[in-house]
Amino acid sequence: MAIDLPPTDLPPDLATTADAAQAPVISAALTDTRVRVTSSFNGARIVLYGAVLDPSDTPSDVVVIVRGPDQPVRLARKTQVAGIWINSRPVVFQGAPGFYMAASTRPLDQIADFGVLRRLGAGIDHLAINAPTEQRVETRYGVRDVVVSKLGADYLDWRRAVVRLKEKAGLYDADSNGVRFVDRDLFRAEIDLPTESPIGVYTTEIILFQHGEAVYRRTRSLVVEKVGLERALYLFAHRRPWLYGLASVVIALSAGWAASAAFRRS
Repeated sequence: MAIDLPPTDLPPDLATTADAAQAPVISAALTDTRVRVTSSFNGARIVLYGAVLDPSDTPSDVVVIVRGPDQPVRLARKTQVAGIWINSRPVVFQGAPGFYMAASTRPLDQIADFGVLRRLGAGIDHLAINAPTEQRVETRYGVRDVVVSKLGADYLDWRRAVVRLKEKAGLYDADSNGVRFVDRDLFRAEIDLPTESPIGVYTTEIILFQHGEAVYRRTRSLVVEKVGLERALYLFAHRRPWLYGLASVVIALSAGWAASAAFRRS
């Protein structure tokens, strides 16, 4: 007697479970998930370690992206007017992370193509840093509206200036050998936070690439916070900026008056 079998030997739910079991995944953790900033803080180094779990043993690449809280960047260009150098109208860039690090097992352009990297925001060149107040919407070819930067051809120069300033402060970094496999499936990466690292929540994204595509992504969080007196002053300045400003003026005037009185006596 003939028996008709379904297309797969497993029921649909079991087949899905089996496929999921064969899919590659990443397990990763940070040695520290909280960085405490005091008056003596001079930077920190955090190690990320993990493992690639792939039953198929497909050749893989790992990219680690650490992104700090976004901070607006205000730039002005020096221009000469009547023989005098003055600042031009400032340009404010939005969407620039206060800290950004991209580490990988090899150069990013060897891991994936331009479109994939741009979609993932992987690499300094693919960060979405824009100047919204310098943009306008135009209708071209009578078909659709497009966003055009009023900075024109100078936009790339302005953007490079943002990146250059961040790199000089040690806040932006890209290391094509920053992720190292210490064993066949075990890897590690080091995250160096400079003294100027912004306060806030950082996102650490670990991406597994195979055949030029991102096949698995895992996210870990890192908190950089002020503690002690520094934290109290930081919260006071951000929650009550006007009162903080008045207190600063009063302290400055008091210090100036005290110094003046001391010199008069001498």
